[in-house]
Amino acid sequence: MEGFRVLEIKQSVFENNDREADKVRAELKKNGTFLLNLMSSPGSGKTTTLKATIAALKDEFNIGVMEADIDSSVDAATIEKTGAKVIQLHTGGMCHLDASMTQQGLDGLGVNDIDLAILENVGNLVCPAEFDTGACKNAMILSVPEGDDKPLKYPLMFSICDVLLINKIDVLPYFDFSMENVEKYAKRLNPNIKIIPISARTGEGVDKFADWLREETKAWLEK
Repeated sequence: MEGFRVLEIKQSVFENNDREADKVRAELKKNGTFLLNLMSSPGSGKTTTLKATIAALKDEFNIGVMEADIDSSVDAATIEKTGAKVIQLHTGGMCHLDASMTQQGLDGLGVNDIDLAILENVGNLVCPAEFDTGACKNAMILSVPEGDDKPLKYPLMFSICDVLLINKIDVLPYFDFSMENVEKYAKRLNPNIKIIPISARTGEGVDKFADWLREETKAWLEK
């Protein structure tokens, strides 16, 4: 006979986090703030995409950005130059943000004057997908050099995202990357996912992402 109990800690953690995430969304709604959770692997172009997106929307929305990293303040310094309100979040070695950590970030950022808040999550295709941050919508970036098989390798990430940005399309001729395969794999996991090819460096396609974000933000604020 076994003399010990087995506790499903992981399940409990997720259940508690989901409750906290619902509270975050309720507070965002009450405040009139839309929060986007932006995820990707390191080097996919999150910060460059953010810069281009802020430039496209800064005349319509008051924008705030939370830059989450294990360490450093490089990204926050970059975003600060756009004129957007920004705060750097250090996770203390953790590879993701949960709802409680996101709420701390929102409190630190101060969202009373923010219409559109963007969380640039820690660069990782695994852990961030497991935790509901309380965001209104989830977005992810897949860059061309990473390969078109990533939906097969990281299915949860593609399953929980509302929009997929395929970045660095300006280098498509130099990589064995099939847009058709990515769409097929991603849609198999998530039939409702919106796919937008972009080049954050040249600006190609960023207007389509800005249009999507504009529509989602206005819809949230008008509910």
